[in-house]
Amino acid sequence: TLINIRPVVAAIKEFFGTSQLSQFMDQNNPLSGLTHKRRLLALGPGGLSRERAGLEVR
Repeated sequence: TLINIRPVVAAIKEFFGTSQLSQFMDQNNPLSGLTHKRRLLALGPGGLSRERAGLEVR
């Protein structure tokens, strides 16, 4: 093979195992899924932190 797949697999496992953006999605109802996706976008890297979020965001 031309490409060694092990580094790619290791990077994927690291991302899904340790990244703050990697979470199990709550699938109880459609609204909880939307809330989960919105939370990921707002609290991801470069987004809001819990300490800096104002009342209008909460």
